[in-house]
Amino acid sequence: MARSKTEIKAEMTAVFMANETLATSYGFSIGASFESEFSLLSIENILFEIVAFVFFLHELIFDQHSAEVDQKLLNQKSGRATWYRTMALRFQYGFDLLPDSDLFDNSNATDDQVEASKIIKYSAVEESDSESRLILKIAGETNNELAPIQAQQREAFDAYLNEIRFAGVKITVINYEPDRLYLSLRIYRDPLVLDDNGQSILTGEKPVEIAINEFMKELPFNGELIIQSLVDKLQQVPGVRIAHVLNVETSWIDPAIDDYGAPEQVDVKRIAVSGYYKVVNFDNIEYVA
Repeated sequence: MARSKTEIKAEMTAVFMANETLATSYGFSIGASFESEFSLLSIENILFEIVAFVFFLHELIFDQHSAEVDQKLLNQKSGRATWYRTMALRFQYGFDLLPDSDLFDNSNATDDQVEASKIIKYSAVEESDSESRLILKIAGETNNELAPIQAQQREAFDAYLNEIRFAGVKITVINYEPDRLYLSLRIYRDPLVLDDNGQSILTGEKPVEIAINEFMKELPFNGELIIQSLVDKLQQVPGVRIAHVLNVETSWIDPAIDDYGAPEQVDVKRIAVSGYYKVVNFDNIEYVA
């Protein structure tokens, strides 16, 4: 783990202040405090600050690089749950695998064709609590919004999974429409900034609705929706004095009826069955002064 800039500087100055030659030249006692002998504006202090910052920056870069390498090795280790997520993202629609391989044959394809064939943009893997089975959630994009892949694409993806999966591993693929999110909020507003419809008096936009949409985009795929985090986001909106949650409900695709089930209340947090949410509408946001 990278040391702080303060720690690095302290280590260097301790060595500096313990040097007999330097002590004689500067006239300080060996082991004295660097801060007591040199001012913040001294050339010595400025040089130590610069060098300490350079070392600090390098250690941060090396730590980040190490973390990225570790994560890549974890995701690429065959057979692990995270490996299936990686392989889902590597799927190429319309391309065949190389013989006896889990790699696609891109020998006659351009870079643009390869990139366009990667239709799965989001993926997450969970292990079932009730049986020995992996739950693989996937989603593509339509008009820059998360969406399920099409039926023909799903057929090709299932064939791909059957080719690459380890023998005996059971996989359930969830490729659903987004979980619906129903929000009932009471926004205590600053009447100098927001009108009674939630519009900004200055711009005419609805900043609360904009903030909610931003929050949904910031939520990681298969990430946990935490109501308090949404409140924290809304509290930062200009003109919002208090963001009060009246009720939050969600519904998702029920495979038994091939449609959305009845909405269920979200008390504190919830992970979407599909892996992602879509706010149904903003009709139940009440603005009070």
